Amino acid sequence: GAVEVSVRSPIACWFSAMLYCFGGSVLSSLMLAEPPIGFLAKGTNILLASSVWYLVFYCPEDIFYRCLAFLPLRLLVAGMKEVTRTWKITAGVVHADSHFKDAWLVMVAVGWARGAGGGLISNFEQLVRGIWKPETNELLKMSYPVKVTLIGAVLFTLQHSQYLPIARHNLMFLYTIFLVVSKVTMMLTRSATFPLAPFEAALGHMFFGLQKTPSKVKGEGAASSNGSSVCDRSSSDQHRDGVKKRQAKKTD
Repeated sequence: GAVEVSVRSPIACWFSAMLYCFGGSVLSSLMLAEPPIGFLAKGTNILLASSVWYLVFYCPEDIFYRCLAFLPLRLLVAGMKEVTRTWKITAGVVHADSHFKDAWLVMVAVGWARGAGGGLISNFEQLVRGIWKPETNELLKMSYPVKVTLIGAVLFTLQHSQYLPIARHNLMFLYTIFLVVSKVTMMLTRSATFPLAPFEAALGHMFFGLQKTPSKVKGEGAASSNGSSVCDRSSSDQHRDGVKKRQAKKTD
């Protein structure tokens, strides 16, 4: 009942949409001890986001949504979104450096939050709609936007600290091209696989001993069987000790 009411409430739906659109600004502001409602001061952005939200959910006959579902237009919008992601990351890194000079972790965290705040704050956004899905936590299982934004935050932090010998505009161009090409390719092939998945798997196996899913399941099965055998052995040992004690009492 509570879920249905919160989902059907226009206010909750609007607030949820604003959190998703401006989640990066809210999250980065909280990190830097700034007012988290600062994004509300940008009336033009709020009006634009609210207009798109209203047309998507309340346009008659879903005309606006059907237009956006047209594949060439979807590809254009997705490409524009990836371009803005690059600007958000760089703005977050520079803003963090103005508060904490040469603090690498702070710059990476704020740049990551600014570029992928909508995903990182998704659990709170779900609570606003009356939904609780802890298994969708982005820190437990990162989605494609969160992963590529983290990579970008690290790259732009290194460049800003002058440890990466490349001009900022060149890095922004190369990174944006990678984002746009990856996103368009994933949409055309209808694939949700991370483009750098093989490299990620190799690093995970090298540094953390992570295996692929089948071997992991097999390893867990072996571990559980080993654990059960240990438990069985311990229980059988306890049973033998009890029998010996009873026999000793009888002989006494």
